[in-house]
Amino acid sequence: MQRETMQPAVLVVDDEMSMREFLGILLEREGYHVDLADCAEKALAMMESQSYGLVLSDVNMPGLDGVSLLKQLKIASPDTAVLMITAFSTAEQAVEVMKCGAYDYIAKPFKVEEIKILVKNALEKRELQRENRRLKEEVGEDSGFSGLVGSSKKIRALYSVIGKVAQSTANVLILGESGTGKELAARAIHYNSARRDRHFVAVNCGAIPDTLMESELFGHKKGAFTGAVADRAGLFEQAEGGTLFLDEIGEVPLALQTKLLRVLQEREFRRIGGTDAHKTDVRIVAASNRDMEEQVRDGSFREDLFYRVNVVQITMPPLRERAEDIPLLVEHFYEKFTGKSGKTANIISPDALKVLVSYPFPGNVRELENMVERSLVFDDSLITLDSLPPQILDSHRNPSVRDLGEVIGDGMNLEAYLDGIEKRLLLQALVKCGGTKKKAAELLGLTFRSFRYRLAKFGMDDEQ
Repeated sequence: MQRETMQPAVLVVDDEMSMREFLGILLEREGYHVDLADCAEKALAMMESQSYGLVLSDVNMPGLDGVSLLKQLKIASPDTAVLMITAFSTAEQAVEVMKCGAYDYIAKPFKVEEIKILVKNALEKRELQRENRRLKEEVGEDSGFSGLVGSSKKIRALYSVIGKVAQSTANVLILGESGTGKELAARAIHYNSARRDRHFVAVNCGAIPDTLMESELFGHKKGAFTGAVADRAGLFEQAEGGTLFLDEIGEVPLALQTKLLRVLQEREFRRIGGTDAHKTDVRIVAASNRDMEEQVRDGSFREDLFYRVNVVQITMPPLRERAEDIPLLVEHFYEKFTGKSGKTANIISPDALKVLVSYPFPGNVRELENMVERSLVFDDSLITLDSLPPQILDSHRNPSVRDLGEVIGDGMNLEAYLDGIEKRLLLQALVKCGGTKKKAAELLGLTFRSFRYRLAKFGMDDEQ
């Protein structure tokens, strides 16, 4: 029978009694419920009657080893995070456990603070993934929210606003930087509204030449101008009864703004060259990445039209303000580009994920999507530091003062943080050099002796 508890349950698997008991006491003091198993076979049996948020397992054990346990755990309980512990860590072993789905690995002897941080982060990430799935189930995959991914405070607030706005008929203005998902929000409004069974028509006003925009919006009659060889319905007619999404509305020329305002006021329009008035029932959702109030002040956008489209305003949060959604977005894009589902731990190395979470993403979600697609070209099984674009790696290697302030936050363990960076650089150098220590030492500007010493400090030198 499954135990009901609000505390995350953790299973420690190690054939050394002293290590099992040490970890058990340590984690219980941190508020976790902890069970202990002295072998992989016992751990699997325990998991048949009890679910665990996290499993800490030794790699080298008699009988079924830790890597084999990891593979079986990921089949039997894919939601469970797994942290591997080893006394003989090598680059090859680290890459293997990552590809098998481990959240991370830690080498003996480890620091108490390091294990606390890894356990906390692994469980928080697991809970984030579970919450995102719950939100998707609540709104439904076909409700129009499926393209918006995340469970951060800001994205949850956005879901709430969209749900309320969708029930009204008011025009909506969506503001936000390029790549934040303004069209996805517009589609969510449409597909959660009473107009969901009619057309959603989108147009990028900045991509249409000024001379063609009026015809594009309102249509034309045959012979109205050179090239008008037949009657043509405009986007207002195509969107009748539905939603017309005017992306980058700030690019509409002033002359056409006057005609657009008349349509919104009178709910009718005429095709170019036509005399008949066409009644229209279309909801307008507009979007812009510009400061439209500034455009009103400098005279490039009509004030009366601004108030017509800005009945309800929604601001899309940039990705740097909801970095906790990055793991879920990586999963989403991985599935989109490969057609396969996968947990973050299975598809991106912890090192690469940490770099992404700290990167400001000036191109927002669109930049992250392009990064995932690019990385999968090099390796469709695991996104690693080597597959990240140069600009992301350069930003990580040369953080600004502001970035470092965000790392410090409300406090940090500087020694554990720096040790973590050093350990990962050593591992990455080994991976780059195919496990050859001499070449890896040269890559990092270290003597071979110094490199060996640093490996030994983290239990990564198998020749000591």
